[in-house]
Amino acid sequence: MSNRVVITGMGIYSCLGRTLDEVRDSLYTGRSGIVLDPVRKELGFRSGLTAMVELPDLKKELSRNQRVYMPEQAKYAYCATRDALAAAKVDSEWLDSHEVGLLYGNDSSAEPVYNAGRTIMEKNGTAMCGSGAIFQSMNSTVTMNLGCIFHLRGMNLTVSAACASGSHAIGLATLLIRDGLQDMVVCGGAQEINPISVGSFDGISAFSTREDEPQKASRPFDRDRDGLVPGGGAATLILESYESAVRRGAPIIAEVLGYGFSSNGDHISSPNVQGPSRSLEMAIRNAGIDIAEIGYINAHATSTHVGDTNEAKAIFNVFGDRRIEVTSTKSQTGHEMWMAGASEVIYSILMMKNDFIAGNINFENPDEDSARLLIPSFTIEKRFDTFLSNSFGFGGTNSTLIIRNL
Repeated sequence: MSNRVVITGMGIYSCLGRTLDEVRDSLYTGRSGIVLDPVRKELGFRSGLTAMVELPDLKKELSRNQRVYMPEQAKYAYCATRDALAAAKVDSEWLDSHEVGLLYGNDSSAEPVYNAGRTIMEKNGTAMCGSGAIFQSMNSTVTMNLGCIFHLRGMNLTVSAACASGSHAIGLATLLIRDGLQDMVVCGGAQEINPISVGSFDGISAFSTREDEPQKASRPFDRDRDGLVPGGGAATLILESYESAVRRGAPIIAEVLGYGFSSNGDHISSPNVQGPSRSLEMAIRNAGIDIAEIGYINAHATSTHVGDTNEAKAIFNVFGDRRIEVTSTKSQTGHEMWMAGASEVIYSILMMKNDFIAGNINFENPDEDSARLLIPSFTIEKRFDTFLSNSFGFGGTNSTLIIRNL
């Protein structure tokens, strides 16, 4: 059995907007969501740069008993999932009568752990941690909360794969549906934005310090890049078998053609070229298409020297002299980490549906490797029907997705 896998709904909670229309407009106009956070400077951060989103107020939507178990990123994920299900025309009655799966990328829940530990030390005991602390602090907090709130009764699993988490969640959901184990899977990625969650990254000088011009700080592929900018939020996609979508009369947005993955088997933080290359090659084989059909590449490129260099080499290894547009939407959003693999699929779909490619803003001076790629720095009008999206993470985990317009 090999079912076609389609996307029938999308929802996002991003520094570029809370709705798909807002995000589309931000992509088209090249608006950056990056700011300078004074709280981080007060805490002694080397870099106060971040992409920021507002914490949603869910008092009118969820009961106190539901909210008490939800850390920051679960609230973002709830908003994205609520909107994605609505877009897919899936209501509570349908969810209650079908076994819908859930695969969501999340690789930290740092602030609740910190808060619980601080309470224990201050109170010299554990009783004041509160009933929600354990559920907020677990990596699986997003899937636990979403599964209970939306009454999802199929596969329930958190994908914890560093900055490839959201992409792997989509890829694994695709495999479940292809094999007939699920008709529908809610999948995506979420990332907390609070300073506690990224303090250790700042401690190893991973972040850009271009604080005088926050919106120019994230510079993927640019020769003068000096580090990434953290961001976050949540992105949800509804994946479904083609047969199920047609049976429901659901809106069909796009089709997942290919999923590729690999592990570098090398250094824990420095990527190589061979691992990403194999991920791209596997996705293309899995999709069963010629590379000439791919009209756009959404690169992982985070604005770090080694990462961007090796990804540029990997892309050139696979595509050679074929000049296909490559951009990193992280130039606008910063690095959304566990969320990025899912949000960047949504960003790319919005471009594909609206016949444009968002420019790789702040790309002013190529280096030796990025000069071999076709990297537009401004939005261009282009119609394309198939794109490839890369996501790579610490520990050498790589994921590549190929999506086609329908």
